[in-house]
Amino acid sequence: MENLGNSDYVEQTQLLTKALPMLSANKIVVLGDREFCSVDLARWLGEKGHYFCLRQKQSTWMKAGETDWQKLTTLGLRPGTQGFYNALTLTKSKGFGAAHLVGKWKRRYQSFAPAEPWFILTSLDTLDVAIWAYQKRFDIEEMFRDFKLGGYSLERCRAQDKRFLSIVLLVAIAYTCATSQGQTLKQKALQKYIARPERYDQPNKRHSAFYIGLAAHRWVPFWPRCQQQVFELLVLDRNKLPYHLKDLKAMDAVLSAF
Repeated sequence: MENLGNSDYVEQTQLLTKALPMLSANKIVVLGDREFCSVDLARWLGEKGHYFCLRQKQSTWMKAGETDWQKLTTLGLRPGTQGFYNALTLTKSKGFGAAHLVGKWKRRYQSFAPAEPWFILTSLDTLDVAIWAYQKRFDIEEMFRDFKLGGYSLERCRAQDKRFLSIVLLVAIAYTCATSQGQTLKQKALQKYIARPERYDQPNKRHSAFYIGLAAHRWVPFWPRCQQQVFELLVLDRNKLPYHLKDLKAMDAVLSAF
């Protein structure tokens, strides 16, 4: 996108018109966050014969049957609850009718609960299928983060056409290698030597396999550059020698995984 900020209905349908035919041999479910909450987009996807799960804003107005208009926040969901609502009319101005709406608020886990529930406008027929499909969006978000500032900064390359496709191919190969490497290191319980914990009260490192694999390539070359300084520090405090030997053993294990 050339412009900053959110896309609108026209831009979204223009891009989807180009992308969806490439996937015509498959059943397609379009997943969208609240940037794609437009009921016009839902109607357009339905007319094209595609499934969709589009997250709605909590302030969206809805109407069920002959009841009065109310906001989605009045449906009464609480952490750990969910619901499936049929034949709703969404938004007073557009009046997208006969829609399915899924509401889900994840349960509280270790004193933590999401600040708000999901409200998903969908053409899928059951709650479980709609939730299962929409959860895939977070795998996509994680991959986008890895491709962007969390990893390869792909959005800053400014390349176009064939040059951009070449870069995407290289990134895909590097991403696959790093993720595979990270999975191997996590299976060997070596991630604690490579990535610091996000929270000190949790010993497990909540980092993706890609992050571990990418960090290992930065971590391993560090030793040859600082070897002499480490030896000089060990002379000052011999009590640290057992920890140093343990780290050397971990480094050998990491190198053997490459």
